[in-house]
Amino acid sequence: MGLSVTRLALRDWRNFEWNDIEFGAMTVLYGPNAVGKTNTVEALQLLTSGQSFRKPKPAQLIREEAPSARAEATFEGDGRVIDVALIAEPGKRTFMRNGKRVQAADLSETLMSVLFNPDDLSFVKRGASYRRDELDSFGRQANRGYAKVLAAYQRAVEQRNRLLKEPYPNMDLLAAWDASVALGGATLLEARVRLFERLRGHIVRIYGEIAGGEELACSYVCSIGEVSGCARDELCDRFAAELVAHRDDELRRQVTLVGPQRDDVSFTIDGRDARAFGSQGQQRSIVLAWKMAEVALSEEILGEKPLLLLDDVMSELDGSRRDAVTRFVQGGIQTVVTTTNLGYFPEELLSRAKVVSFGG
Repeated sequence: MGLSVTRLALRDWRNFEWNDIEFGAMTVLYGPNAVGKTNTVEALQLLTSGQSFRKPKPAQLIREEAPSARAEATFEGDGRVIDVALIAEPGKRTFMRNGKRVQAADLSETLMSVLFNPDDLSFVKRGASYRRDELDSFGRQANRGYAKVLAAYQRAVEQRNRLLKEPYPNMDLLAAWDASVALGGATLLEARVRLFERLRGHIVRIYGEIAGGEELACSYVCSIGEVSGCARDELCDRFAAELVAHRDDELRRQVTLVGPQRDDVSFTIDGRDARAFGSQGQQRSIVLAWKMAEVALSEEILGEKPLLLLDDVMSELDGSRRDAVTRFVQGGIQTVVTTTNLGYFPEELLSRAKVVSFGG
């Protein structure tokens, strides 16, 4: 069965002085815009993944004129009860689990979450960093080791970029950073490509179900060339060679030009580039398939379903894609959805859901 969230308590959190919510298998947060529905979803995302799609500073989580904010969630299942809290103070966030301090990266061990919000609908058309971040965000939740590898690589690239910006970089020191970046990049690349390959099968399958048999293909596009099936040592050697090959250009532009921070994910539908030629509906079906694939893969990896957070996406989807979402959430995954219009949901679903009204 696994864990599910049963209660959320917010104190001086964003627009809330106080709010308590109890959750069921399907919870609909209903009300007009700007009343705190998304702020509630953000709290759930932070308490399950340790991160927020808004990337706020701690002070931004605190209600105006309040000294601090607190969000607390209770998770129950399999005979367990786990309490997770976040205390936000200016310049500081503190996470607690059952009264003991934990790191943000530890929270997904309690319960993973998958968030789908309106910004995600431009997933295919936005810049490559958006798709990389989506993949890395999922990887951080699914595997604690992934988070460590990603953080270590990012630090190495930042240090190397700092050296490249110096008027007269020390070339021996740059060579040392080349070795560090190549090894860290190869390690991250190996983990990221392995994760993507597992996710891709689910994406393609789910897209076909949503889009009536259209054939989707998705590929990992690497800045050092085709890497599928390559061992880490080979990746490291190729990465190091590419850094040397780009040395003059990097010194001129003062930035690292190759590596996982430059990679992308591409999509084609029936052989045509989805970014250039896909309709809005096709592009939205891709991101819908991607999010559903994250749910499927997280269950495959961890043995239990994550918490699905749907923030005001039903209003942005047409009827057939809303139906796809409705069918999906009826498959036994705990879902929290926000909406301004209950008419987007079938009566049968609403009759079994817990509807929480937010006043205007």
